[in-house]
Amino acid sequence: MKRIGILGGTTAESSVEYYLRLTRESSRRLGEYAYPEIVLFSVTFRPFVEWMEAGDWRSLSAAVSDGVRVLADAGAGIGLLATNTFHRVFDEVAASAPIPMISLLDVVAERLVGLGCGRAALLGTRMTMDGTFYPNRLAKDGIETLVPEPEERASIHRIILEELGRGVVSGSSKRALLDVARRLVGAGADAVVLGCTELPLLVEADDLPVPVLDTTRLHADAALEAAID
Repeated sequence: MKRIGILGGTTAESSVEYYLRLTRESSRRLGEYAYPEIVLFSVTFRPFVEWMEAGDWRSLSAAVSDGVRVLADAGAGIGLLATNTFHRVFDEVAASAPIPMISLLDVVAERLVGLGCGRAALLGTRMTMDGTFYPNRLAKDGIETLVPEPEERASIHRIILEELGRGVVSGSSKRALLDVARRLVGAGADAVVLGCTELPLLVEADDLPVPVLDTTRLHADAALEAAID
């Protein structure tokens, strides 16, 4: 099995979820305690937040590429970025990466196609919801992307960075998030993409009447498949 490299710390909460999913799913498939070898490079998140807020994607991309090289030097055979928002620079990072990278966007698109979904609601950080990288990738498979209204995006972004990223799970925030998701479902979304790796801490599959895509779980499972192959 290939050694899995995770660029994490973005945030610590999502890194933990990736690790738990990889080890538990591997044990389920391969037998008790059959954990994959995992290399986690947990970065200092503050400069990345500052670069995102400033729109300095060049600096962020360079730092992410440096992190991937750290993973490769530590023996990782495949790599993944444990965050949706960093996939804005995924293509350029992957192009220069010394190891194969697993695209979260490709994994999400494949799942939506498998479900027969044609219109997906996207929830995530402000940079993810405002960006074009998710809609552009999903559009390649004929899937339309619906995003919340600007004030709703601001509220979701705050919940992610100020609460979920710090391990705070609030009932009122969950209700607010579900209200937005239900409105988008009412507007025609036939699936909801939790396009932030912390959002599954707040929203579960049975909270909504349409498929809910846990991007952390899907991404980790795809990495495990690639490692086993």
